[in-house]
Amino acid sequence: MISAILIYRNTHFSTQKIATTTSTVYTLSISNMFRNNYDNDSVTYSPTGRLFQVEYALEAIKQGSAAVGVTSNTHVVLVALKRNAEELGSYQKKIIKVDDHLGIALAGLAPDARVLSNYLRKQAMSSKMIFKRPLSTSKAVLSIADKAQENTQSYGSRPYGVGLLVAGYDETGAHLYEFQPSGSVLEYFGAAIGARSQAARTYLERNLDVIRQCEGVEELVVHALNALRDTLSQDVELTWKNTSVSIVGKGSDFILYDDEEVQQWLDKLDSVSNARNKDDDDEDDDEPKVEEPKVEETTDAPPAETEGEAASEDRMDTDE
Repeated sequence: MISAILIYRNTHFSTQKIATTTSTVYTLSISNMFRNNYDNDSVTYSPTGRLFQVEYALEAIKQGSAAVGVTSNTHVVLVALKRNAEELGSYQKKIIKVDDHLGIALAGLAPDARVLSNYLRKQAMSSKMIFKRPLSTSKAVLSIADKAQENTQSYGSRPYGVGLLVAGYDETGAHLYEFQPSGSVLEYFGAAIGARSQAARTYLERNLDVIRQCEGVEELVVHALNALRDTLSQDVELTWKNTSVSIVGKGSDFILYDDEEVQQWLDKLDSVSNARNKDDDDEDDDEPKVEEPKVEETTDAPPAETEGEAASEDRMDTDE
């Protein structure tokens, strides 16, 4: 009888322990599930005040090929690096003309950019038909910013996964804006978006004074292409197939150069490959090669060594 009572008590305690462990695991899984639910939509803030869907959209921009924009007192230049999905496919369009005085360069999801560009075209057409004047650059950018911001506070929609460089010339002068999926808009003298765009921004920051003082369009295009060149990977060069150039400014409408038309601008560069990668390769070639000392072969077998001695020598070689 006593042994039966002890068995019952042990079984009861084991069952209670298993139930407690199961409850703890279930509680942790529930908490983790709700912790990950903060990125299921674009209207729920995380406990730290972040909108993860907007941050994911910004990451989509970083995955796209680079686009660079520079502006002087009279002109704005946009250059972009095009990609093709495979060798048999065509290159993706990276610069879109909106109006005679307005255009955009994109980085990210091209279908989203097409939707926004069509919306901008409607706004530009409405401005001409109703007010008999072209749409100003600032109003154009703010209109798509308001459209993008609505997607960050309403269910059933997602943020646009594309970043835009908007270039335009109106009665107030030449303007370059950067649009982000969050709805924020900033005006820049020089801007770069897309993959490895930090290298292009570094070039623009170092040469900002020279770029602002450019009087001719050719100098402005060369600086933009130099900045775009710094974003290239080691095995890629700027060619007329993968590069697009556009110009808009005082006395000239928005002009887009694609395919063979780009070659005239590439000929003005001292190099079409990334100079930083070439310098790294040159440094590797200039490093002296250390020849390994030749070991004379002997017929006598080396003395046997213990495991402790072998382990100590291995440790010394590794530390060196």
